[in-house]
Amino acid sequence: MALGACAQNQASGRSQFTAFVSPAEEMRIGREEHPKVLEQYGGEYNNPRVKAYVQRIGERLAARSELAGSSFTFTVLNSDISNAFALPGGYVYISRGLLGLMGSEAELASVLGHEIGHVTARHTAERLSRGQAANIFTNILGIGVAVLTGSGDAGSLAAQATGTGAGMWLAGFSREQEFEADKLGVRYMASEGYDPAEAAEMLAKLGAETRLTAKMLGRDPESADSFSIMQTHPRTADRVVAATEAARAQGMIVAANPRQGVAEYFEAIDGLSVLGDRESGFVRGNVFLHPALRIRFEAPKGFRIENGSDAVSARGPSGATMRVDAVRTRAATNPRDFLTGVWARGQTLRNVETITVNGLPAATAPASLRTQNGSVAARLVVIQHPDGAFYRMLLAAPAEVADRFTDDFRRTTYSFRALSEAEARDAQPLRMRIATVRPGDTQETLARRMATDDGFELERFQLINGLKQGEALAPGTRVKIIADR
Repeated sequence: MALGACAQNQASGRSQFTAFVSPAEEMRIGREEHPKVLEQYGGEYNNPRVKAYVQRIGERLAARSELAGSSFTFTVLNSDISNAFALPGGYVYISRGLLGLMGSEAELASVLGHEIGHVTARHTAERLSRGQAANIFTNILGIGVAVLTGSGDAGSLAAQATGTGAGMWLAGFSREQEFEADKLGVRYMASEGYDPAEAAEMLAKLGAETRLTAKMLGRDPESADSFSIMQTHPRTADRVVAATEAARAQGMIVAANPRQGVAEYFEAIDGLSVLGDRESGFVRGNVFLHPALRIRFEAPKGFRIENGSDAVSARGPSGATMRVDAVRTRAATNPRDFLTGVWARGQTLRNVETITVNGLPAATAPASLRTQNGSVAARLVVIQHPDGAFYRMLLAAPAEVADRFTDDFRRTTYSFRALSEAEARDAQPLRMRIATVRPGDTQETLARRMATDDGFELERFQLINGLKQGEALAPGTRVKIIADR
């Protein structure tokens, strides 16, 4: 069956097994999953200029692909996490956070080209087809073992064993797919006049971002961020260089004077929201504000705040974490009843306290949690907003270091407050702005103009501008800074 269902992919030239997923099925999957992606990743970033720019660059690259003439949809996700991915059927996504990290149109083209490569190479169809084939094989083997031995248990064990093996094989296959998408991506880039070397530069920035994030959390700078694009796309600069050489060997021609498009890119992203926006909430230093919900609270110093679609979380040193979300229910009329009867229903909470947080009714209790990584000491807090919503705040740290965070978590609890109408109206996120280097400017002087207020202004300035430590800046050069407005 597998041999009969293999066909040569027009983009990669490789024989593929895609028996279970037709091109029409790919389109259906993309249409159905697109709304779910928007919901999970904070929706679409509401900036017409940025949206039109990304769509235009993406369409130009897609026109150079083997699916020229097909419909592609390029979406900027309202997420701070640097990521990009694609769904079958031509749905390509790039996050607002990744746009802020890039420094040129060529770098943007390197990411979009790679994702278009996943679509044209039909990688999702291939993985789904192989996964279904593995399941069929597993079921057949399980039935066979049961018939031969007369034991349903034996068949179940066989299914578990082969299922595990199939999962491992499928996971390993993605490395080949990533290399294939790199080869296709650099080919599309070069066809549009960009230098494929920009793909390696982009990966270097992503690696630097991962190291800075780890440093900010007090972790090993070489440890991977679980939310990094490097996790979803396990690529290295060396592999992109190898993919470029392979594409050259297959006839790819790079322009003698490749287009970089720095000025065009800077014009498009000037004013880009950084660390959130007014519609979904934003971060300023260690403070989270949500004008639409009219709330404000502070995370402890050294915590990295991440604004998700259904909750705000923060990760700190030594495994400490916090999570804040909102629940509307008629099952409770006050925070204490919500804490004991809704949130921790069926659990025994000791030392439940009724408190007041900046004029808002609240309740709190300690809790001990067991996780696969060990015992965790937690503080549960419920605060009732004037609009009736119950805000749940979970503050937790490994039991052996929990005492170190007692004061920090108490300050975080009492930092929560409702914003007035005027405060909500005036609250604005940080913005990416383009500045011109003046005579006498250095990395340090320009970093002092950064409004991130987290103690890592110089490192952030170097990161978003792709600068090495001590690198001189030529007057007249344009650079990115994160500004107050």
